[in-house]
Amino acid sequence: MESSEKLILLKGGEGLYEEKKSRFIATAVPVSSEEEAMNFIASTKKKYWDARHNCSAFIIGERGQLTRCSDDGEPSGTAGRPMLEVLSGAGLTNVCVVVTRYFGGTLLGTGGLVRAYTQAVKDALDNSIIGRVSKGVLIEVILDYNDVGSVKYLLEKNDLDCSDVDYAADVTMRLRIKTEAADSIEKDITECTAGRCLITRIGECEIVENI
Repeated sequence: MESSEKLILLKGGEGLYEEKKSRFIATAVPVSSEEEAMNFIASTKKKYWDARHNCSAFIIGERGQLTRCSDDGEPSGTAGRPMLEVLSGAGLTNVCVVVTRYFGGTLLGTGGLVRAYTQAVKDALDNSIIGRVSKGVLIEVILDYNDVGSVKYLLEKNDLDCSDVDYAADVTMRLRIKTEAADSIEKDITECTAGRCLITRIGECEIVENI
């Protein structure tokens, strides 16, 4: 994955792992700030108020620079840290996960706890929708009606969305293109229309794709 890209949750998910009658319920959600993550952790603890533990982990930031985890009463290093390592290993940022444990009456030992919390988080991520976010540029293309068909064909061939179009005296398209591909696409559009177009870079944007 390129450094200009990051992975996020587009939609959160849940996972359930059971061992020796202990139930581990993992809930993963997208978050954009530490405050949002802490609020989610607090609301989950309120929801599962009768559980023995509500362990948590989150990663936030453009480069995943803010990380926190909590064992919430489990032996040190058996819950929060393994959970955080699953999130980090998946390359995710702006994500928070809470694993709620209902004790089944049998101690699982250090290895058993690490395995249970790890697997619960993996299951939650498997049930989530993950997206790739890339840096891009927003460009505006003004062209003649006679060139619309060929330009749309060019864009579709490059898997670019060309649905943001205004039809007036001329045709105006607004395109979101990955930064590294912008120069090439602009050149292709210019050649495709034999220079009969006006291309303007409006600003930067983010491009989100399901993976």
